[in-house]
Amino acid sequence: MTDVILPFEDRHHAGRVLAEKLAHYLGRPNLLVLALPRGGVAVGVEVARALQAPLDIFVVRKLGLPGHEEYAMGAIASGGIRVMTPLPGLTISPGEVAKVVAREQAELLRREQLYRSQRPAVSIAGRTVIVVDDGLATGATMRAAVLAIRQQHPAHLVVAVPVGARDTCQTLQGEADEVVCAATPEPFRAVGLWYKKFPQASDDEVRTLLDQARNRHALLVLSKVVAPAPAPAATAQNDLLEGLRRELRPLTGDANDYDALLQLIGPARFALLGEASHGTREFYRERIAITRRLIEEKGFMAIAVEADWPDAWRVNRYVRGLSTDIDAAAALSGFQRFPAWMWRNTEVRDFVEWLRDYNTGRGLERQVGFYGIDLYSLFTSMQAVLDYLNRTDPEAAQRARYRYACFDHAAEDSQAYGYAASFGLSPSCEDAVVQQLHEMIRSAGAIPATPGMEREEAFYAQQNARLVRNAEEYYRTMFHGRVSSWNLRDSHMVETLQALDRHLGAGGTPPRIAVWAHNSHLGDAAATEMGDRGEWNVGQLMRDHYGDEAIRVGFSTHHGWVTAASGWDKPPQHKRVREGLPGSWEDVFHQTGIGRFLLNLRDNVALRPLVEAQRLQRAIGVIYSPETERQSHYFFTHLGGQFDALIHIDETTALEPLDKGQLWSPAGEAPETFPSGL
Repeated sequence: MTDVILPFEDRHHAGRVLAEKLAHYLGRPNLLVLALPRGGVAVGVEVARALQAPLDIFVVRKLGLPGHEEYAMGAIASGGIRVMTPLPGLTISPGEVAKVVAREQAELLRREQLYRSQRPAVSIAGRTVIVVDDGLATGATMRAAVLAIRQQHPAHLVVAVPVGARDTCQTLQGEADEVVCAATPEPFRAVGLWYKKFPQASDDEVRTLLDQARNRHALLVLSKVVAPAPAPAATAQNDLLEGLRRELRPLTGDANDYDALLQLIGPARFALLGEASHGTREFYRERIAITRRLIEEKGFMAIAVEADWPDAWRVNRYVRGLSTDIDAAAALSGFQRFPAWMWRNTEVRDFVEWLRDYNTGRGLERQVGFYGIDLYSLFTSMQAVLDYLNRTDPEAAQRARYRYACFDHAAEDSQAYGYAASFGLSPSCEDAVVQQLHEMIRSAGAIPATPGMEREEAFYAQQNARLVRNAEEYYRTMFHGRVSSWNLRDSHMVETLQALDRHLGAGGTPPRIAVWAHNSHLGDAAATEMGDRGEWNVGQLMRDHYGDEAIRVGFSTHHGWVTAASGWDKPPQHKRVREGLPGSWEDVFHQTGIGRFLLNLRDNVALRPLVEAQRLQRAIGVIYSPETERQSHYFFTHLGGQFDALIHIDETTALEPLDKGQLWSPAGEAPETFPSGL
């Protein structure tokens, strides 16, 4: 575009020039301008002002090549998106990539918290979105932003910059609905060359500009619309709390606490029992109490947990009296991969012993099993397939070894395989694992359907082959985006549940299964911010497939303690859980004044209008980062569509690991000076 006079005076001048190129969007309904901080914010301010649109930020971080940080090997963006740029002739180890990603992820979270404070991100779904920056060089940062924004389903997506490299602008035209590069000078070299003043924007400047833009747009809206006065906030809050108090059922610790929940579950075949963290004692304890009643009173015959299939199978053999493990702690010792405390803890240990006692004296077909539905055990499951075939069919074992040899170069590092295969650094093993699964399925068809150990062991091996096939795809896609890998993982969990359903129901009686996993897996993703990003989960898929046969139960807490790590592969710590954020569901439940209660959310006409409003909800996984609480652990939900019932325990305690390590202490958190003592 030759009608733009270069260089620009500064970013504000560039933004005004760019706004002229976007003038046809003035008056477009549901228009939103997103700026990439820091440099893009000053440009975005001017575009938003001219188009009379709201302005928000979208945080993206470049992944600099180690030792040559000026070159981008990729970028990350809000929502777990990662875009990698192939670098021919250069070899970067997965470990080096992981270090860069971890550093930039921490900075991404810091900036989101700093720039937004407690304000939620503006909704993108269904809107016309113009994403702006101060220029485009390689385009890695903008590509990451486009990919992440696409997953939140905008109606129309525009990339707009004052100046950019011609090739980059042309490439992005295939990824956005429209690309506006006000100027494309040649040779381009660098963005800063096309500005007279191009200082590094500061965090304070970004915050000031965003505050000014929000205030300006708020005044603009007020000048155009005289809205009816809303009900006083205090009155609405009181109505909500009174309505909840009328409908909740206090939990007092009595044997009949969960009578209403069992009535709600009724004849359903799947009870999906969640948790709001992977390290809260009460979530495990109450879930176990409910499961014991489901087994004893409703004939449930399996517990399927968010754990690796081979490790859970060892527990399954123990509870059925088929293993040489001397006790439950030994049976749980297979859980070595981070986070081991999820299953190697005192609550699960005691439940496993109870389950073994329950099964004693019962025939195989009447025993209750313990199964894993997750897919992280790629190499362990391959070895399990080989071990089974070595015992039953040596020729088939030889074929399997040949197929699985495709993974040898990864040295049993799943992420190393995924990185190399996803970027063409080594061949994909997809065809090999698919062929092996198909062979295992065919051979399993020849085994009699009558209950017995031959059929049990064949099922175990077949599911390991299924896991290898799905894990291969999972690790191959995890470097390209959170949404695709999340969806693959939850789809595998549902596939496993369906296979377990068929296996246990082969005798003609449909089985009843309790499922233990995090709320984020077992609630309905379509009723949450996850669904807006294009994610689905177990709860949504199970309800779609089984309808009312699948009942979803969530958990929540307001404050207390949790067992969690400070980073991936870090040791467990005894961490204090902050009080729920103001306005969140946790905060609302706390204000009812009832410390422990059950809330029936299904078919409750009186409750429905009270729980349909969108509010924040907390989710703590195996990592807890209280310093970035809002960005790391909260997302928006419509509670009434997310769960059929919810159990709230206002103050909770930390799960006790069997292997505590040096940092876990029931006395409290690690000292501020740990480990230096300074």
